[in-house]
Amino acid sequence: MVYLDYSATSPLLSCAKEAMLATMGLSGNASALHTPGHLAMNVIEKAREEIAKLINAEPEEILFTSGGSESNNTVTNIFAGESVAVSAIEHPSLLESARARCETTILPVNSEGIVGKITGENYKLVSVMLANNEIGTINNVKKLADETHKMGALFHTDATQALGKIPIDVKALDVDYMTLSSHKIGGPVGIGALYIKKDSPFKPLIIGGHQEKSRRAGTYQTVNIAGFGAAAKYTREHDLPKLFKAQIGPLRNQLAKEILKNVPFSSINTPLNNSLPHLLNCSFEAAEGESIQLYLDAEGGIITSTGSACAAGDGKPSHVIMATKGDAEIAHSSVRFSFGIDSTKKDVEIVMQYLPGIVKRLQGISTLKAGKIKKEDSYYDK
Repeated sequence: MVYLDYSATSPLLSCAKEAMLATMGLSGNASALHTPGHLAMNVIEKAREEIAKLINAEPEEILFTSGGSESNNTVTNIFAGESVAVSAIEHPSLLESARARCETTILPVNSEGIVGKITGENYKLVSVMLANNEIGTINNVKKLADETHKMGALFHTDATQALGKIPIDVKALDVDYMTLSSHKIGGPVGIGALYIKKDSPFKPLIIGGHQEKSRRAGTYQTVNIAGFGAAAKYTREHDLPKLFKAQIGPLRNQLAKEILKNVPFSSINTPLNNSLPHLLNCSFEAAEGESIQLYLDAEGGIITSTGSACAAGDGKPSHVIMATKGDAEIAHSSVRFSFGIDSTKKDVEIVMQYLPGIVKRLQGISTLKAGKIKKEDSYYDK
């Protein structure tokens, strides 16, 4: 199997698995006052420290959640009924929860997914993701946070995809809230965190318990928290952002080059000069992205996605591609390749062994006609 869907879920790191297995032997509820409870709480606090170190935060600023979606929902819940602004390419858990709870303004992006300016005023919160999960665009969060604070508003960024891929320093970025997720860095699924800057407003989303200093009710997921902490420690100690830039980025760029050179009517949606180093989103005119994904899996054992895994199967064009390209055909023909720490040059070779033939075959039976993209932006089959 050639696994190129790290942006959906990174395989569990062995250190995370070991930490989880060790924690399974603890029988105590972390909220209990007895010794087994204290032992479990020690595991939780150690993990909290590791996650805080990874983003240069204080441990008390880290709130454990069930994942990125809950963290995003927690933020919008804090500002329920208030005026907020969010970018057009946010994850659905942020976009939809903001629309459901708040008076929401959508900030437009350019063709690369960049928020150029915060339009409007009187917002209580502005939210722009640090790096997009579908096309990989990195926004200038520091600049946007500064602009937001000058307006008297607070700033949130979803760093779910960016964590472990680029350096993150919450103090340097000067954000008030940051969403994090474990399974994007090789930790377990089902655990995440929300960074809450000291003295920032807060209102719990889940109530009915004293856990997390009464900020989130519910019995602690001690095993998953241990795995998250181990993955965070591994990411920091091995300086994975540096590894991704030096080793994974060239692999991604090589695949982009090979696709444009050898795949008919292909184009790149990821801005290669300003994006996460491991992610590549491509479109193939007159070929459906989901069909390409399925054929790559069936014929070559190549695992990819057509965008956000959370939206798989809903039949709607990617809201990210629609916001950046404004073309449903480009959106429906998009495929996302995302590399990880175990990816190699051989993976690129195997993709190119299967991808051109699959795309040509699908284009040959399509009722759509290729040729809409400008010649200089695409490979054209001669």
